[in-house]
Amino acid sequence: MSATVLLPAADGGTRAYTPRGEPLPATASGPPLTSRTVFSAAHVVADPRADVTPDGPAAIDWDATLAFRRHLWSHGLGVAEAMDTAQRGMGLDWAGAAELIRRSAAEARAVGGRIACGVGTDQLAMPAGLAQVRAAYEEQLALVESTGARAILMASRALAATADSPDDYLQTYGHLLRQAREPVILHWLGPMFDPALEGYWGSADLDAATDTFLEVIAAHPDKVDGIKVSLLDAGREIALRRRLPQGVRCYTGDDFHYPELIAGDDQGFSHALLGIFDPLGPLAATAVRALDTGDVHKFRELLDPTVELSRHLFETPTRYYKTGVVLLAWLAGHQSHFTMVGGLQSARSLPHLARAYELADGLGLFPDPALAAARMRSLLTVHGVPQ
Repeated sequence: MSATVLLPAADGGTRAYTPRGEPLPATASGPPLTSRTVFSAAHVVADPRADVTPDGPAAIDWDATLAFRRHLWSHGLGVAEAMDTAQRGMGLDWAGAAELIRRSAAEARAVGGRIACGVGTDQLAMPAGLAQVRAAYEEQLALVESTGARAILMASRALAATADSPDDYLQTYGHLLRQAREPVILHWLGPMFDPALEGYWGSADLDAATDTFLEVIAAHPDKVDGIKVSLLDAGREIALRRRLPQGVRCYTGDDFHYPELIAGDDQGFSHALLGIFDPLGPLAATAVRALDTGDVHKFRELLDPTVELSRHLFETPTRYYKTGVVLLAWLAGHQSHFTMVGGLQSARSLPHLARAYELADGLGLFPDPALAAARMRSLLTVHGVPQ
């Protein structure tokens, strides 16, 4: 077999790419990280043999899905479960998410892994009133709390569609925070990740929305462990985290600027809850362990080169980044196929996937570069790019 991979070229032809050949040095498993709290939002592995339709219930390969979470935990990372990366609302419905939460939380208890789980309102048929939104949140919060996992109050499409003013957000979140047994993580997901969330917190003006968000936190600081901000705006995140009450963490969800936000400055830093840490898990853990020793230079030296890959995976339309994440999991040997729930493997073009492979290989992310190259060749061949 040729040592090269023929990738699609801009002119419609092909170009030869020579794989790296050697991965980065293997990173050892290790204890939880100490200088930052770091969660990887993890993808789900579909069952490729299930006879399902794109709009039907998800068929999950539970063994492979849980094995990937053990992989993340083994490197000291936490797992953010049933979040956007797990195709929540894009192939994974509430019934599937509930089963995922139960199984992952049990696995976390068995291996001593850190876990936080998404709480939303995706069991609702739309349109829905505010009382129905609160009840849906309550149902999901009760399930997550029953497993012992930390709850992440996700942004709600139903609330965005129903709320008439910032006060509707203040009342809804205040109601939920008062009844939460343990401090939760609040999640602000921008419309680049989900267009249905435009105008969240009651305004399309981000300054006004930020004020409402902070008002929610200020009213219940003892019930807020932290906030996850996914706006892809580093300056806005820094300004927001400087306004947080003492003891409330900022978890960056910025897949464009994470190295600088996690490294921080003389006024503070962000923790992390990131989809890009699904493919970067071991490398991300190694980088944060450098921070644990105070070595900011080493941290940036390891993570800065990954930003080009992350920006590629999360390019517009950003919500389809999951396709590249699952591609890399397949190429890295974490699963045996490139099939996604809802058929989302078709959401990115072949040139996009080829570039993702090239960037990841250049970073040394694949434990077995020959396996990754062989799998990439097979994908290209079946899509009409002979090797």
